[in-house]
Amino acid sequence: MRIAILGPESTGKSTLAQALASRFGYALVPEYARTYVEQLHRAYTIDDVLTIARHQVDELADTRPDIIYDTEMIITKVWLEHKYGTCPAWVDEAIQRYPMDLYLLCYPDIAWEADPTRENPHLREALFERYEQEIQRTHVPYIIVCGRVRELLLKEQTKSISDLLDRDYLNG
Repeated sequence: MRIAILGPESTGKSTLAQALASRFGYALVPEYARTYVEQLHRAYTIDDVLTIARHQVDELADTRPDIIYDTEMIITKVWLEHKYGTCPAWVDEAIQRYPMDLYLLCYPDIAWEADPTRENPHLREALFERYEQEIQRTHVPYIIVCGRVRELLLKEQTKSISDLLDRDYLNG
């Protein structure tokens, strides 16, 4: 099963990805964008975001059967469109070529925590809506992770990843 965790900044994506990968023994593909931007020591550019996207395509080509992605191409697509008003067709093609089995979409209902790579505390709702629209275009099932759902996932209330697909809170 291939699972991607998406959502606006500061919504617990990395915490959730690490917890689920550890609990279920899945491979974890960490968020590459954060590592890349932290090492720049300058403002990032569209070329940097495209470099991140190319790296993400390589990660998506991973053939291991059970993987959790701490973010993936949809976040990059939305970010390119939001920040630069454009997104190359190959990004959409990669989203289609490497489909997920499930998306976990983190809702911005937890407190914003500032850090040097975060820049949009007031756009979290709008970005959440854009991510949801893009997920819906894929026709892949997704779960909105908020409140009780976050609690269930983090407090080990599911026995397996496939339990997630049988829950009442499944969207899509």
